[in-house]
Amino acid sequence: MRILAIDTALPAVSACVLDQDAAAPIAAESIEMERGHAEALLPLISRVMGKVEGGFSSLNRVAVTVGPGSFTGIRIGLAAGQAIALACKAEIVGVSTLAALAAPLILDPFDGVVAAAIDARHGKVYIAAFGPAGRPLLSPRRAGAHEALRALGSGPLLLIGSGAPLLAKEARARGVAVKIASEQAAPDIAFVARLGLAAQPDAAPARPLYLKEPYVAAPDAAIGAEILHDAAGASVAVPAQA
Repeated sequence: MRILAIDTALPAVSACVLDQDAAAPIAAESIEMERGHAEALLPLISRVMGKVEGGFSSLNRVAVTVGPGSFTGIRIGLAAGQAIALACKAEIVGVSTLAALAAPLILDPFDGVVAAAIDARHGKVYIAAFGPAGRPLLSPRRAGAHEALRALGSGPLLLIGSGAPLLAKEARARGVAVKIASEQAAPDIAFVARLGLAAQPDAAPARPLYLKEPYVAAPDAAIGAEILHDAAGASVAVPAQA
């Protein structure tokens, strides 16, 4: 199986193509950015797919990050992913940004709790936690640092994500053993692809995971109406999800 993974949910625009059981992506690119995801995404995907033999028509599945993250960024990625999947007659799955952040830590055995945390501002984080072998311990939620630490228990904790420093400060104040693995703002796109390959389409729908009401109205449907062509010359225009 060959998958295209797309991430625009956080401060980066990323895409990669990965074959199942391959050690590394065939092609990948990631650009850190706070704004401009809509303008950057399709040219980036075009560059990545230009390095893939068979192009779009060789894809079997598309994976897209569904959040938590930027309201507009999530919708941009989903619209592009849905258009590509439809044009290529490929499956599409959704991947949590928190699970993708935590994935590389879960692969290394850790005697404690792995938590992925994204800075949600105003002293809050988006957080999910995992135990041995990736067993979910805390479902994705938006919480203050004190509330999150209470839910995580007595540790030890291994943290990743832009919200890690806030949680680590609270943990140390409470005497909980804690280590920050990384403060990276966005997940490694290769792990988005790996989780997408492992996902079951029925259990991982490609729809937004919003943990907070948006401050802005939904973007114009034209954001998702970009025309994408696969290697066979098929094209499709798909509006953004309502």
